[in-house]
Amino acid sequence: MTESAVYLQPAFILQQRKYRETSLIIDALTRDFGRISLLAKGVRKAKSKTAGMLQPFIPLTISYVGKAELKTLTDVELRMIQPITRIKGLALYCGFYINELVGCFLHKYDPHPEVFDAYAECLSRLAEDSDREAALRLFELSLMEHTGYGLQFDYDDNEKPIEALKKYDFNVGQGPVEVLHGPFSGKTLQALRAGELTDPQVLLEAKILMRTVIDVYLQGRQLKSRTVIGKVFATAQR
Repeated sequence: MTESAVYLQPAFILQQRKYRETSLIIDALTRDFGRISLLAKGVRKAKSKTAGMLQPFIPLTISYVGKAELKTLTDVELRMIQPITRIKGLALYCGFYINELVGCFLHKYDPHPEVFDAYAECLSRLAEDSDREAALRLFELSLMEHTGYGLQFDYDDNEKPIEALKKYDFNVGQGPVEVLHGPFSGKTLQALRAGELTDPQVLLEAKILMRTVIDVYLQGRQLKSRTVIGKVFATAQR
């Protein structure tokens, strides 16, 4: 296998860990090559100008080489597509949540440009600190759709169109099931289909529904970020 080189690839750092005395191993989401692993040599040296950029949620362009699964980072630059606004507070923990979702649902080296774009849009909305819950739900929907787990919100199990005033349960893998006292309103299902999440009750139901769906596909795997967010939110409410 010959060594390949990639130049100026749009990317975000998902996570990093220390490697030996001066290096890092990085998990990154790229636009055209999916989730990749990188060895960043020497970036932890005192005079390194790179380490400060290799942080989550910063839009970057990266260059790398390698024929093995672990590539070697050769260059990194800030991608100044717009002024960089750091996410902070509870939104920061939400950012780690979507990073963890990407790690769970995207296989390495499987490109999903649509997920990359949805991820960037979600970070932008989190940085604005507005409609945080809507931003997360829209990202979850996009992630499900583009990784082969798309959800059906058009018809119930009897192939009848969803009606706003009716109540439904949701069968993951099948779709809505009309139930007299179901946990989800038709209005919420219609809003999820349209991607229009502004009503508080719709947002609450959408959160419950998407958590149910994601938990089914995680098959018992626990998301650490959820636990952290729950503790932070509980503390903030005291």
